[in-house]
Amino acid sequence: MPANISPSIPSPRSVADKSDKSALLAAIRMALQVESSAVRHNTQSFNRGRYAATSAIPDYETLKDKARAIKEDSLARLPELLAALEASVSRNGGHFHLAPTAADASRYVAEVCREAGVRLVVKGKSMTSEEIGLNRALDALGIQVVETDLAEFILQVADEQPSHIIAPAIHYSRERITALFKRSFRTDLPLATGEELTAFARGRLREKFLQADAGITGANFIAADSGTLVLVESEANIRMASLLPPLHIAIAGVEKIVPSRKDFGPFLELLAASATGQPMTSYTSVISPPLKAAPVLAEGDAPPRQFHLVLVDNGRLNLGQDECLREALYCIRCGACLNSCSNFQTVGGHAFGGETYSGGIGGTWESATRGLQNARFSELCTGCSRCVPQCPVRIDIPWLNTVLRQRLGQLDVGKRPAPNPLAPSADSGASLSRLFFARYDLLAKWGSRFPKFSNWIGQFAPARVLLERLFDVDRRRHLPLFASPTLVEASRQLRLDQPQARKDGSSRKSVLFADVFTNYGSISRGLAALRVLRALGVDVVVSNVVADGRATLSQGLIAAAARQAERTVALLRPYLKDGRDIIVVEPSVLAMFHHDYRHLLKSGPAGELLQTLRERSFEATEYVGMVLQENQINAAEVFPALRHPLGTKLFYHSHCQQKTMGCAAPTELLLRAAGFDVVTSQVECCGMAGSFGYKKDFYELSLAVAEDLFAQVRKAESGGRRILVASGTSCQEQLQAGLGRPVLHPLELLGETLRQAVVASVP
Repeated sequence: MPANISPSIPSPRSVADKSDKSALLAAIRMALQVESSAVRHNTQSFNRGRYAATSAIPDYETLKDKARAIKEDSLARLPELLAALEASVSRNGGHFHLAPTAADASRYVAEVCREAGVRLVVKGKSMTSEEIGLNRALDALGIQVVETDLAEFILQVADEQPSHIIAPAIHYSRERITALFKRSFRTDLPLATGEELTAFARGRLREKFLQADAGITGANFIAADSGTLVLVESEANIRMASLLPPLHIAIAGVEKIVPSRKDFGPFLELLAASATGQPMTSYTSVISPPLKAAPVLAEGDAPPRQFHLVLVDNGRLNLGQDECLREALYCIRCGACLNSCSNFQTVGGHAFGGETYSGGIGGTWESATRGLQNARFSELCTGCSRCVPQCPVRIDIPWLNTVLRQRLGQLDVGKRPAPNPLAPSADSGASLSRLFFARYDLLAKWGSRFPKFSNWIGQFAPARVLLERLFDVDRRRHLPLFASPTLVEASRQLRLDQPQARKDGSSRKSVLFADVFTNYGSISRGLAALRVLRALGVDVVVSNVVADGRATLSQGLIAAAARQAERTVALLRPYLKDGRDIIVVEPSVLAMFHHDYRHLLKSGPAGELLQTLRERSFEATEYVGMVLQENQINAAEVFPALRHPLGTKLFYHSHCQQKTMGCAAPTELLLRAAGFDVVTSQVECCGMAGSFGYKKDFYELSLAVAEDLFAQVRKAESGGRRILVASGTSCQEQLQAGLGRPVLHPLELLGETLRQAVVASVP
């Protein structure tokens, strides 16, 4: 049992199989109690490094486009490239094997080692070898396998599985490693520093390299035209495993093939920056094995060089035919999606992972290589979207996990998952909990008709117990209050719902989209947006309320979300035809328009209007900044921060999807331009993520994710910052729950300064 894990807490190895919900929840509890601190520190360090490294790449976005295009081309030509690669390897004097299954791959490698009389194998870090269970197959033949990557060596000693794609032992603190080595190797050495631990491991591994009969590595990329491998690493152990022993076996998935060596370029520029925040890793080997020179350590007659390339299918070719999930094959195993994911930062891959693959991208890989039931941990993907701009090949990971969520729902009721996620039957099998959260629009509609009763029920203890048992709504989470009147009703009562006569100021016409969350809950945000826009001369009206599909999509009910998307576009079509911009207060709804609708509306009238909707829809605060800039209006004159009763010092937390869409920075600039002294949060996501934070299964994880944000707010408060501002409904609820503080939307803040300025101007 790993150090510091009490007998009552399951070990990482025992919670590896998370095909059922109870095992997943056990893994989350274990990770929160044992591994969270180390995982959080290490992933966030990688994440900060990635931001710095990618910002230094002048053509970063262009490189991502090039890398994705190469992957698309390679997968489209995969049969052709496989044939070319086999010919190249044979021409070079090596051996080529295409393994249809994991069992076939491990059996082939074991047989090669048996025939060569191998007794000791040194192995470089390889996720594909983990996938095929290679170590067990070799061990069954009495062949000793030594993991030579430092982190893999630690895990081999601890008898644990990796918890991260590039940093397998990211869940281990230095103190835990020290305790492990002292216990396992019975040494009296202090091993008190990272340098001492590394030197100790190096000393034990060096003799293994000198004695090894075979070296086994993976391959980051393989050129079909020449049989050239790229091996990227930080420790040189992979280089030694491929060069020192007479027998070299490289194992890789078929997706690692690219047409030629010239295609390596974009990937090499992106991989290290995305993975570890380095311009390039310490060791990048480009080799076309087998080597011609004899092993340098061979005594007497040197054995001839042998090279075997084992390409693994194991579900990949089927994945390539899956229209919804196939882009997972573009993955280059950089780990950027893991490091930028707030849930992964908190629990790591032993909770947010399967037997081999982890994180948001891991669900699709586990589904393809081991079966859909092994992808249940993908429920931990909240769809916050922070991984999307970090992926160097632009994989839409939240969409992959939404599809998995839908298919798991079908699997749970014994149905074969539908290949077309938009087919009405594809949503069958939804649990009561999923239906409850998916149709929040209906709940809110009726709740706002009887607000006193509805809000009382939401606080009534017996009712909360019933909600928890039936719908998985954690009784400890405060429920938002239903508003009466709603935003649409209030705007009519206040005469804010009609076009206004043109006057000096903006020439823009717009419609404020009454999304479900703003209309039925946070109406003060919507009213503030209306008043601010009108004060700037914008001709703004209010739409009727309609479910846009966000809540439904988050529960994996894709077909229902598509129908709601069609109705939303139909509602907005007349406004677009009238030349009005679409203004959205809730960032997650705008993300639907900009990103998610492309999956839901692929044809028909709604699909034809989609590009126009993307171009003409804006986040409300971003839009205010645009109007100010276009009309050369000084923000500090319209929204004088000095007039705000709480002062000018504020802490601002931007919504995760607002950041992904590029709307967070304009909001911060606007607040600063108004004269506010702004400190911004440094977290990717607050952890609430809509329904995720309400669910009993994930309540503790949600609050654990938020601890970083809470700590940053407390630090800001100690510096005299009295104003707390957040852009999203979920963020507001999380901050209020964790800190008991009122939280303003940026437009509520600006609206108050505007009101104070107007009051001050009255004689």
